[in-house]
Amino acid sequence: MKEISTSEFEKEITLGKKVVLDFYSSECPPCEAVAPKFEGLSKIYGDDITFLKIFRQKNKELAEKLGVKSSPTLLFFDNGKEVADRLSGGIKRSDIISHLDSMIPEEKVIAIKSHIKPSVSDFDVIILGAGPGGLTAGLYLCQAKVNAVMVDIALPGGHVSTTHEVSNYPGFIEPQAGYMLSHNMSEQTKQCGTVYKVAVDVTKVDLEKKEVTIDEFETLRAKRIIIATGTSPNFTGAPGEKELKGKGISYCATCDAKYFVDKEVVVIGGGNSAVEESDFIARFASKITMVHQFDKLTANKQAQEKLLANPKISVMYEHEPRSFAKEGDQLVTEIEDLKTKERKKLVSDGVFVFTGFKANIGLFAGNLELDQWGYIKTNEDMRTNIDGVYAVGDVISKKYRQITTAVADGTIAAIAISKELD
Repeated sequence: MKEISTSEFEKEITLGKKVVLDFYSSECPPCEAVAPKFEGLSKIYGDDITFLKIFRQKNKELAEKLGVKSSPTLLFFDNGKEVADRLSGGIKRSDIISHLDSMIPEEKVIAIKSHIKPSVSDFDVIILGAGPGGLTAGLYLCQAKVNAVMVDIALPGGHVSTTHEVSNYPGFIEPQAGYMLSHNMSEQTKQCGTVYKVAVDVTKVDLEKKEVTIDEFETLRAKRIIIATGTSPNFTGAPGEKELKGKGISYCATCDAKYFVDKEVVVIGGGNSAVEESDFIARFASKITMVHQFDKLTANKQAQEKLLANPKISVMYEHEPRSFAKEGDQLVTEIEDLKTKERKKLVSDGVFVFTGFKANIGLFAGNLELDQWGYIKTNEDMRTNIDGVYAVGDVISKKYRQITTAVADGTIAAIAISKELD
């Protein structure tokens, strides 16, 4: 693997070679996450593909010329021409491998993979999930000199990293940007010494053996496991939703609201997430129509008052979506009046869905004791029904799901484990 600058770029990619180039930046958590994967794969594919790195901040003109707008970004070249789609953000090892495999003959791919040897790493604790609960557990464990590893299919932060503003986290007088709060949590835990394995594919989890396999080849073993996998957004289940996800229907205001400047949107839901995110969307959109199944909003009173005072936002109570369709550049949301059963159509430029969440327990189904809503049951020390397995944060059965309650769960689990292992 070689570091290059702008002056070397043309020469390096026009030598008739196959090249993968990593545009990275400093103080960039996604860059730090992809770096060991990139280096590791260079040792496996290095005889057939040249691995290059370039510091984006010192080579801005080249980055702009190539249209590189985020870090990290991986570009793939063959004989001087860019091939394959670019990869950026939270890049998984499996995605890099897929791109590399497409650049070389199949027989060479088979030969390379025949030489890949599975690896095993031992830790005291494996933390599955790097949201506030997992990050706090990692912080307390490393401060107690417990060897812990953080595993996540995405980058650290959980839902907090895509929340536009957090105004109720203790210790901050002014509201904090969600991404910054989660970044600070992550950096604190990382600097303490917790090992990070993020933006990975979790291939297998064996809670009884305390083993987790990532990226199909690396097995992590531990004495204890903390499940902190959080939740995922619920779908409405209405026809057309699945097909239009990411094509007009969004589940993340922080990610997509900026694309609806002076446009009209529909928001499905009326709880805290729907109300708070609608307020954020109103910074961009010209009109917001909320569709809520109950006769009043269920968000906290302060958030409701702020929303109802916003002239851009109106609420259709006791209505539910029945279908979504695309007509030209616009979305048509068919809704039903739950009282009269009358159906009507709302035409908008986009739809945001905020109808609650479900526990991310797919990897553990059948092993853990769950409550009637599919959340993991724990005792006061965050222990599950499986010996040596703990669970924290939004994934567990609890009355309130907040950043502060997740942080508390992580603290309790870490202290309990630290005393057990002492």
